[in-house]
Amino acid sequence: MYYHLWAIIKEKNKTFLFVIAYFFVTVFTKMEKQDFMKSNDKKKHEQLTKQDLDILYFLYKEPFTNQRTLSENSGHSLGIVNKSINMLIPAGYLNENAELTQKSNKLFSTCKPKNAIILAAGFGMRMVPINMSTPKGLLEVYGEPLIERQIRQLHEVGIKDITVVVGFMKESFEYLIDEYGVDLVVNADYAAKNNLSSLALVADRISNTYIIPSDIWCDKNPFDTHELYSWYMVSDLVDNDSDIRVNRKMELVKVGNSSGGNAMVGITYLSHEDAPDIVARVKEYAKDPAYDSKFWETALYNGDKMAISAKVVHSYEIVEINTYEQLRELDDESNHLKSDAIDVIAKVFDTTPDEVVDISVLKKGMTNRSFLFSVKGERYIMRIPGEGTDQLINRVEEAEVFKTISGLGLCDDPVYINPENGYKITKFLEGIRCCDSDSISDLERSMEKLRQFHSMRLTVPHTFDVFETIKYYESLWEGRPSMYKDYEKTKENVFSLKPFIDSLDKDFCLTHIDAVPDNFLFYHTEAGESIQLTDWEYAGMADPHTDIAMFCVYSMYNKEQVDRLIDIYFKNKCDKTTRAKIYAYIAMCGLLWSNWCEFKAHLGVEFGEYSLRQYRFAKEYYNYCLAERE
Repeated sequence: MYYHLWAIIKEKNKTFLFVIAYFFVTVFTKMEKQDFMKSNDKKKHEQLTKQDLDILYFLYKEPFTNQRTLSENSGHSLGIVNKSINMLIPAGYLNENAELTQKSNKLFSTCKPKNAIILAAGFGMRMVPINMSTPKGLLEVYGEPLIERQIRQLHEVGIKDITVVVGFMKESFEYLIDEYGVDLVVNADYAAKNNLSSLALVADRISNTYIIPSDIWCDKNPFDTHELYSWYMVSDLVDNDSDIRVNRKMELVKVGNSSGGNAMVGITYLSHEDAPDIVARVKEYAKDPAYDSKFWETALYNGDKMAISAKVVHSYEIVEINTYEQLRELDDESNHLKSDAIDVIAKVFDTTPDEVVDISVLKKGMTNRSFLFSVKGERYIMRIPGEGTDQLINRVEEAEVFKTISGLGLCDDPVYINPENGYKITKFLEGIRCCDSDSISDLERSMEKLRQFHSMRLTVPHTFDVFETIKYYESLWEGRPSMYKDYEKTKENVFSLKPFIDSLDKDFCLTHIDAVPDNFLFYHTEAGESIQLTDWEYAGMADPHTDIAMFCVYSMYNKEQVDRLIDIYFKNKCDKTTRAKIYAYIAMCGLLWSNWCEFKAHLGVEFGEYSLRQYRFAKEYYNYCLAERE
């Protein structure tokens, strides 16, 4: 284009215009050449391998002496060292003496770590029984809280811009603002979602950033003043639960859970080059409910391979503390090993705390947290009440129930129960499973057990009144309005069923109240598969048909399934009045557990669809009751 313009001007002998055109042609050509060189430099940087960047990094740390020394320092073979040097010199990152150039110094400046994000919002369920009182990030190892050690190590490499995402016991982290100048960001969804939601809150801060789980203890400082590429840290320890493994190219690839892989440490560095794509995925996934239970590392994958390189560390240098026993193994004098739950176990079984082993969390219940442990070669379960339980459960009444049913084959008789704090120890049943609410066979056996229990006509000194309990749970909201716009109308409708309920003859006896599928336990004995009921916290004197309603609302049955369960319990001999009464109980129990869910939500514990469906039961079965009566 420029030469064509030159020819036209020259042909017309316009000297002045020729000079001007020649000037612009020269300037533009030079600018294009510079842009091309910049673009070419970028391509060359993109062509540098992880090994090339490693060699460049170690030359930055220590001037070149010889290839063998560089090989020893970097951990790469002599062949890789020679190949990388032969790449870095013509690319302009090293001069002929293998010294860093201005171009490489610019690269180091561009990739220099700028900030850090520490993820500390999680509940740390596997840390039972410690997690009842202390977030994992504040566990002390050798007298120093984990998160303070991480912050101190970040400060050592000049990183002062630190964001800590908190949730569970967020107030416990407030002092970090004054002592270390960190920025606290609160994840209100910490109980219902995984740490993907935490990172999404601060995703716009990611660029040349360390992302750090708060439960990591590092012997040596894992952070640096300079990083040249993104990486994800794994351990050389083989973990049977890990589904990723480092291949020869230092890539992290999925191998499947059955194969075992490298233990995932979780500390990550994301450079400004890789951050935009990963941040976009974090934000996208955080909006999708399907990812609520996912770890943020999901956003690092392209298919079955991570988009960033692996950084492998020795297992003895960096420890992820997930359990009580891992903490005890690392620091057996940690202040946080002093657990009253472990002390109770030791006292009950006349042993020492260090003999309580194989501690692992069981599935989190809706009211309690329980953990499995072994002592003297036997396995047991310890129940620890959850948040706000002391306001919901009368433990003295619960102890009275266990006294009444003990030895009758109805339940797992407690080895220990404390009416003051609700701690309970029971023998672990091997090969246990819960009732399948979709299995006709399981339903028939469960209802048979329920009828057997009801026919005993057991009595205790206290009652369970659904209407009064609905009002009590509402009082726990402390004046806050319901989350539901039409709550007052729904409550009015449900309470209008009371005269109908009161008008009926009812055979009051000890009723389980929480007779839900998860509490019917099937287990193996020498005589075959047996069944028993567990979790008697709400049990009291009531109409036993309440148990049928409770089973239905917990199972989130539709009307056809509700009628099926009623027919199974009554062996197809349920009259219309009794069916209408059970519909009324379903409406009452729906409102009861909806109010319970609202109270738990104020404590930061969410139950997702369950809470919404309970409210729907209150509204729909009010109408079904009216229709059945008519």
